[in-house]
Order: sequence, then structure tokens, then C-alpha cells
Amino acid sequence: MGFIYKSCLLYTFLIFSFQSHQAQNADIQLLRKINVQRNTRLDASMQLISNTEAYIGIGLPVSVVIASYIKHDKILFQQGVNMCLALGASSVSTFILKRIVNRTRPGYTYPDIVAFENERSYSFPSGHTSNAFCTATSLSLHFKKWYVVIPSFLWAGTVGYSRMHLGVHYPSDVLAGAVTGAAGAWLSYKIQQQWLKRMQKKKKIVNKGSSQRLFLSTTF
Repeated sequence: MGFIYKSCLLYTFLIFSFQSHQAQNADIQLLRKINVQRNTRLDASMQLISNTEAYIGIGLPVSVVIASYIKHDKILFQQGVNMCLALGASSVSTFILKRIVNRTRPGYTYPDIVAFENERSYSFPSGHTSNAFCTATSLSLHFKKWYVVIPSFLWAGTVGYSRMHLGVHYPSDVLAGAVTGAAGAWLSYKIQQQWLKRMQKKKKIVNKGSSQRLFLSTTF
């Protein structure tokens, strides 16, 4: 609950702060340093990294589910389904927030921003970043190994940076997207863990009852 509370506070701060002139000015100035003053030799690489959001962000959860079927692994199946549900929750949250805030893309507001994509949807929060951090967080929660956690978040962070390099998102959009994705994955994981604990508790009660009935039947 503390994580959700902090996430809500951060959302409130971001939504209201960027609407002020001073905060908006700081946001666009940082974006100009990233986009206008960018290393143009990285343009193609940033576009490629940005596009991996769809292939990796969606492909990994689906791949985990497919792998669970191949291996007949119930636990792996539960993990894959949870990752898919987390991604769905993150996508829905991002969709709703975009329409609540209605923030115009920086390329439409500031002519000096070089936008590599003609995005028509609203800017806040970044959907690419949200999906990337959702997948990275889900992987880190389900597969708690350093060689999973570190590459996952490095990839997600690079996706977020690429959205600013490509001029389609403000820094605050990317930050909000990261929070949205991570919060969606964390909440989905916690709900699943609570549900599994309840199922195990019910199973123990049923097994205990069956054992008692068997004992009584054999005794008498």
C-alpha cells in the first residue's frame, strides 16, 4: 500500500507541477538538451531501441506463457499470465491518463523540437516507457536474478531515453510512464501472490479435512 500511495503522490505532483510555467520551462529545456543538441549518429539506434518496446515488451510475457505450455510448468504459466495481466493494466492506465491530462506532444508545441514520429495521441504519460518498465518490473519480480534485473531495467531506461531523443515525449512524460508501468507490474504481482496464498490455505484446509475423515473411517 505504501508503494501505491507514493505513486499516487508522484502522479499528483507531476500532473500539477508541469502545468506551471516554471516547471514547463524546465521540462522543455531538458528536452532541448536531449533532442535538439543530440548526437545525430545515434538517431537510427534510438529508433531501433524505441521499436523494441513492442517486440520485447509484449513478446516476453507471451513467450513465458508459451514456454510454460511446452514445459508443462504450472508456476511458469502463472508467472506468464501475471506478466500479461500487468501489461494490460499498465496499458489501460496509460490510455486513461493520456485522456485525463490531454497534453500535446512537444513537437507540435515547440517548432525547434525534431520529432521523428508523427504521433497523434496525447503525450502524458509515455506509453512506450510504461510498457517497457512494466515488463522489466514483472521480470524482476518473478525471476529475481541479477542477470535478469539489471539488463531489464537498462533496456527499459534506454527505451525511455529514446522517446526524448526522438522528440516525442517530455522528460516528465517518461518519468510518469516509468511509474505507471512499474506500479502496474508491482500491483499485479502482489494481487497474484495474495490470491495464491489464499488458494494454498484453502487447499490445506481441504486436505486436513480429508485426512481427518479418512482417519475416522479407518478407526471405526
